[in-house]
Amino acid sequence: MTTPPPHIEIDGAPVADPALLAALMSGFGHFTATQVRDGRVKGLDLHLARLDRSTRELFGQGLEGERVRALILGALEAAGRRDASVRVYVYPGIRIAVTVGAPAPDGPGAPQRLTTVEYWRPAPHIKHLGGFGQSYHREAALRAGYDEAVLTSPYGEIAEGSITNIAFWDGTSLVWPSAPCLRGITMALLEPRLGSVRRPVTLADLSGYRAALVTNSLSVAPVTAIDEVAFAVDEELMERVYSAYDAVEWDEL
Repeated sequence: MTTPPPHIEIDGAPVADPALLAALMSGFGHFTATQVRDGRVKGLDLHLARLDRSTRELFGQGLEGERVRALILGALEAAGRRDASVRVYVYPGIRIAVTVGAPAPDGPGAPQRLTTVEYWRPAPHIKHLGGFGQSYHREAALRAGYDEAVLTSPYGEIAEGSITNIAFWDGTSLVWPSAPCLRGITMALLEPRLGSVRRPVTLADLSGYRAALVTNSLSVAPVTAIDEVAFAVDEELMERVYSAYDAVEWDEL
């Protein structure tokens, strides 16, 4: 016997599709986020592979890239946009939601001040939903006047930002922390283009680095401080990073 969907009301009115809303409210699922310019995306194959891989792990079946592309294109057309911030969410039952919003500003991100918190995301290799912990710490950081929270272990090992990857410049190599984290698409695009390395990075190591930066789907931005440790903005480094990202080709949806 099929279990009927629950009765759900919002502000006293029954919802049109309670089964869909129940899936959206479950907090179980994953997503990817990207910038679209003139109907094109950087790292499209990486986004589609991420969605397929996470869908297989969470729901036991794959997700065809052509289906995702068609849904994104349909949402862009319905929104009347060719430039946009787009997110693709995957929920139980392989229900897919696409959001289309205003595009993020192009170009370098503004310098950021960060603060550290003792927290690592569960299943960090998945860009998953239900991230109360990271959202809690990020909002607390913003209220305290910072731009982002850096997630660390109880022993001070750095993993990632709450919604970013973080990298450090030692004067020779761009160093990404080797602790478990989400390998963001921007990070994945930059790593092979910048001669990057991965190794453990701890709070005690911070003063030994010359510069730091954060990346996500919105921007690449220099870091000016992590807690009490200040970093100079290395203009030569940032130009290299921006140029490497600008050189990544755009893929047609």
